[in-house]
This record gives sequence, C-alpha cells and structure tokens, in this order.
Amino acid sequence: MSGKATGRLVAIGFLMLGGCGIAYQSPKVNPLLDSGAKVRVLQITPESVMVANRSSYAPKQLPGVFFATAGAGGTPRGAGAVPEPVVDFQNKPGALQTRVPPAVPETPYSIGVGDVLLLATPQTGNTVEQLTGLLAASNARQGYTVQDDGAIAIPNVGRVQVSGMTLEEAENRLFQRLVENQIDPTFSLEVAEFNSKKVSIGGAVGQPTVAPITLTPLYLDEALAAAGGITAEELDYASVRIYRDGTLYQIPLRDLYSNSRLEKIQLVDGDAVFVDTSYELDTAQAYFAERIRLAEFKQSARIAALNELQAEVNIRRGALTEARDNYMTRLELDSVDRDYVYLSGEVDSQARYPLPFGQTASLADALYSNGGVPTKTGNVREIYVLRSSPDPREFGALTAWQLDGRNAANLPLATRFELRPNDVIFVAEQPVTRWGRVISQITPSLITSAANAASSGS
Repeated sequence: MSGKATGRLVAIGFLMLGGCGIAYQSPKVNPLLDSGAKVRVLQITPESVMVANRSSYAPKQLPGVFFATAGAGGTPRGAGAVPEPVVDFQNKPGALQTRVPPAVPETPYSIGVGDVLLLATPQTGNTVEQLTGLLAASNARQGYTVQDDGAIAIPNVGRVQVSGMTLEEAENRLFQRLVENQIDPTFSLEVAEFNSKKVSIGGAVGQPTVAPITLTPLYLDEALAAAGGITAEELDYASVRIYRDGTLYQIPLRDLYSNSRLEKIQLVDGDAVFVDTSYELDTAQAYFAERIRLAEFKQSARIAALNELQAEVNIRRGALTEARDNYMTRLELDSVDRDYVYLSGEVDSQARYPLPFGQTASLADALYSNGGVPTKTGNVREIYVLRSSPDPREFGALTAWQLDGRNAANLPLATRFELRPNDVIFVAEQPVTRWGRVISQITPSLITSAANAASSGS
C-alpha cells in the first residue's frame, strides 16, 4: 500500500513539473500573451540604439547654487583721504647743526629684483645657424628682467637665480648652467637697466626724482644734480636732510658747498634726500614722518579692505554651503523631483536607479551600478529595456529593447543605449533556474505527502 502510494505521489509530482506553469509563475517578456498591451520586441543593434536614443530627453539639472562660487566680493574700499600735511612754523635758530650719516663701505653692485640683464655673445665667424637657440637670442643682445623670485628665465636653460649676486658671481652661475645644458658658454653679461636700488630726492630742487644706484656708487652731489640742482635762494638756513634707516641727518648748504668731502657722501638704497629751506629740523622730520604715516595709512586701509572682502566672501560661501546642504537633505528625504529607471527580474537587487543630473545614463550604468546580471540565475540572452509609448493615445503600447549578452561583443551597445525616465530594465531567469525553483517549492510537499501516506498505510 505504501509503495503504491509513494509511486503515485511521484507520478503526480512529475505531472506537476510538467505543468509548472501552474505550479510556479515567473515574469517574462512575451508579446503573445494576452495582457492587453501592444508589445513590440526589438533587438538592440547599432542601428536600433540610434533609433532609441532619438527620443527627446532633457536631464534634470542641479540648482544654480552648485555652480555658483563665492566670487571675489565687492569692490574694496579705497584708502580714503590722506592725513593732513604737517606744518609747523618755527623761529629762526641761531645756526644749523651738521649731522652726517655714517660712511658705508664700497661694495660691488649686487643684482636685485627689477634689474634688466643683457646677455650677449661676441661676434665670431659662426653663422646664426651654428648657434643654439640661446646663443642666437644672445647674439641679438636679449635682455632678461630679474623677476620677483630673484631669477631670470633663459630659453633652453630655465630659471637662473641671480638676485643678491655680483656680476662676476652671476656670470659664474650662468656659466655652470650653460655647461650643464651642453650650450657653448661663450657670453658676456651686463646690467642694462638698474631698477632694484633707488634714492628719492625732493624739496627745493629743480625736478624731484628717483635716482637709481648703478655699478658706480651714487654720491650726494650726483643725486642733487640728477634732480636739477638746488633751487633754495637763502643759504643761511637751507639744508640737505638725509633720511636713512629711521634716522634723520642734516647738512647745511653752506657746509655742503664749502666742504667737498660732504658732497661725496655715498648714498645707499632706500635713502631719501630732502632739500629744506625751513629753519628747524622739525619741518624735514615732519616731511619724512608724513611719508611714513601715509604709507602706514594706506597699508592699514588695504588690510581693512582685504579683511572686509574676506568676510564678504566667507558669508557668501556659507550661504552657498547652507543652500547645498539643504538641497542634499531634501534629496535624501526624496522630496526632490527626479527621474528614475526601475530594475526588475534577475538583477542583484530589484531597485530604482536615479538618472543623473545634467547628463544621460546608459543601460550599462544602471546595470553595473546595481551589481550587474547574476550569471547563475539571470538569462544574459534576455536583457530588456521596457519603454512605454509617449503617445497618450497608445497608453498600452510598449517597446521591449532586447540585448543578447551571450555574445560579449554586444555588451558595448549597453554603454551607448541611453535610458529615459520610467524605463524598466528586466532580466529574465535561466530555464534551469526556473526548474530549480519549481523543484524547491514542490519537493517539500512531495516528501510530506509520502511520509503521511506511509504512516497511514502502516
């Protein structure tokens, strides 16, 4: 009795397997099923990809705050009005005191920022074609300006540091660099323009000016001559004031004219010479103090403007950051209108894939962002993109774009197939997967039924 019952149950089980369409239902794309929808299946080929991508689609854009920058802020404030000039009337003193600046050692000229160096080669029998690019430029007496970092930029050689060097030291450095770059080191070097060291001359002179310090020392009489000479009419109380390193020196004009040694006072970089016709040192001191205060005032105003500008930029940056954070929070809470594509069937996990902002996404983007197609259960021959008709008169019409992944050469087409909002990506299951699932569902029932039959027969 039990053996016959068991055989019958096994027979029934095979009959149920034969009718697995009743025992187990799985989704699939079948245009022949009576679903009421007009389904058209098209193979994904290079030609059909172009047809599918022709449908109009404008990706949603990120808000403007994601493209805005904090900018440079508004226009900084100016320095405003300069301090009032210092005017102090004094009574005539009995005599002017002579205060001579200390002597400075005579040192070779050191190259500085802003100087223009002239690099040249001697005229030889070589033709221009025999010269390298550097020597050809040098033969034309090319000038090179010492830049802020203290270097000159020479073609085929690069940047050569020369600031703070004498001409001899600079020639040695340049000689080494030419040899290192396998260039004929036959050249001469000279300073064409002296712009790094200067002395200012003002007051009762013909033409206030700024005199450069060159290879030869600059003496007081030469500086005054460069400014058009002294124009003071009264010599008794006129003097030449020299401001150096925070100290004010004074030389009465009568002493200057009568003592040739005073005329040969050597000036250094940063000296300010002022020919004063007033009676006291206070006026010249006020002139230099005014220049110092004016520079400090402008510097303070510039710092205040920069601080104000930085505060404005920080406020703008904070507002942009807050707006972006708010948008990202709304995005996490799903309160932003977005376009989605839905993944179904034998995919790693059934989910919705948000289409990116500002650009299109491909079939490959959606599949591989979700783990791809499981090859054990998914049928790579039947990868579909289900797209409804945009025509409201054909609400039930559907196009199923099918990708046959058995041939790996077709997979690049997935990177070119553009997705549209509400597309459904469906991957069918393997036939063996369907049978395995049927068996896994029916086998427990068969075992239970056989056990019950055996127990009742005994």
